[in-house]
Amino acid sequence: MAAMLQQLEEKYKQVKLGGGAKRIEKEHAKGKLTARERIDYLVDSDTEFLEVGAFVADGMYKEEGGCPSGGVVTGIGFVSGRMCMIVANDATVKAGAWFPMTAKKNLRAQEIAMENRLPVIYLVDSAGVFLPMQNEIFPDKEHFGRQFRNNAKMSAMGIVQVAAIMGSCVAGGAYLPIMSDEAMIVDKTGSIFLAGSYLVKSAIGERIDNETLGGATTHCEISGVTDNKYETDQECLDAIRTIFDKIGHDATAGFDRKEPKNPSISSEEFLKLIPTDRVKPYEMLDLVKAMVDESEFEEYKKDYGKTLICGTARIEGWAVGIVANQRKIVKTAKGEMQMGGVIYSDSADKAARFIMNCNQRKIPLVFLQDVSGFMVGSKAEHGGIIKDGAKMVNAMANSVVPKFTFLLGNSYGAGNYAMCGKAYDPRLIYSWPTAQMAVMSGSAAANTLLQIKVSALKKQGKEISEEDEKQLLDEISKKYQEELSPYYAASRLWVDGVIDPRETRKVISMGIEAANHAPIAERFNVGVIQT
Repeated sequence: MAAMLQQLEEKYKQVKLGGGAKRIEKEHAKGKLTARERIDYLVDSDTEFLEVGAFVADGMYKEEGGCPSGGVVTGIGFVSGRMCMIVANDATVKAGAWFPMTAKKNLRAQEIAMENRLPVIYLVDSAGVFLPMQNEIFPDKEHFGRQFRNNAKMSAMGIVQVAAIMGSCVAGGAYLPIMSDEAMIVDKTGSIFLAGSYLVKSAIGERIDNETLGGATTHCEISGVTDNKYETDQECLDAIRTIFDKIGHDATAGFDRKEPKNPSISSEEFLKLIPTDRVKPYEMLDLVKAMVDESEFEEYKKDYGKTLICGTARIEGWAVGIVANQRKIVKTAKGEMQMGGVIYSDSADKAARFIMNCNQRKIPLVFLQDVSGFMVGSKAEHGGIIKDGAKMVNAMANSVVPKFTFLLGNSYGAGNYAMCGKAYDPRLIYSWPTAQMAVMSGSAAANTLLQIKVSALKKQGKEISEEDEKQLLDEISKKYQEELSPYYAASRLWVDGVIDPRETRKVISMGIEAANHAPIAERFNVGVIQT
């Protein structure tokens, strides 16, 4: 565990450097702050900032020199006491150009803002679309243009959006700040135009410099495109704080909160409860109690459906309903031994009922995944495992209370779905360094893929030796193991990030506080449910 946390810390340190020390120096030489420096200056001191997508594009775009954190920093923070979503282009990474994963990350930030009705602050400093990859970022529904649609939708929803043009803002990207409620610009370093001076000359033959074309003076005094200009990044960020200081208050969802209490177990002891061996069984209930206030957990149907632990507790004072996979082998009242990490008919049935109860009582749901999947075999099939699994998925998918998901260990196949994987709209989804996500475990998948490969070779009339077969298995296993990594998942935004397990309480607390900004307007309805 110590090695895993050290790796996490080192990877995050590297990510925070963006395009590197030399690029940071160049930004400073222009009188500019970096994206992370701007956020640090903007958010209230002594408050938490929850980063979303820190490891986006990790290990991707190697031929283009990489794109750390997707070239944009996003997260939930407090500005003048107001919780908000902050989106800051990182000009140290390819001048803030948009790669395909940049677009996906921006859209995820807007999705979180829309679900939780959080105000949005855009700190714009981008050269626009990364042209060599324009076909992967420009035309589709979930590509670059979707953010402007979201700008318009959020405005109609009454969600406050404020933008600061603190560097380049070109082409289609120019619409983002101007579709916000208020657009400010930093003099001499900020510029905004649909086409820069080179393109203008090429298109219509006009010779003009970028500052005259779309600088702060032009847009604040002539075009009226921007609202106010400021001499420095700091002055501009101070102006944003002033705006947020005067925003009115909306209704809340009414989630229950009492005075926060620490768990009775120390954070150091908590880490010792987490096995790094994915096969080793352990008592999930101990982990749950180590995460909740005063380690008090009210278990639901504790003697039934034992491979899923369900119950209510408080985390940082917030009332929560927890659904967690039990990882030790359990024995039913009928004398049947059930494997840990597997969802059986009785546990699926229990979880469905518990999820419905939480919706009835307006209690947010927390899913703790360490799941191998649903039980298979004739006994499970004859017992209606598909029917009971469908019931659980139905109740979870139709939940109207906010859901938060954490991958603690295994996250395989349909188990990922039933335990509220990314496809089921968790408000936030984070992974621990110990997690693995895939259709099935590495060994099972590698052996299955090997059989398919060997069969295909034999059809081609090729015989494969035992030694060649072993080499092939090693190659398949290595590739599959890389894809199991939580960082692989985080780089593609299958999860919002990889966190130290001790940060879990903070994520849940900030997530529920964000969700409390959005009153529940939809009635809980599971539709047709299998019984």
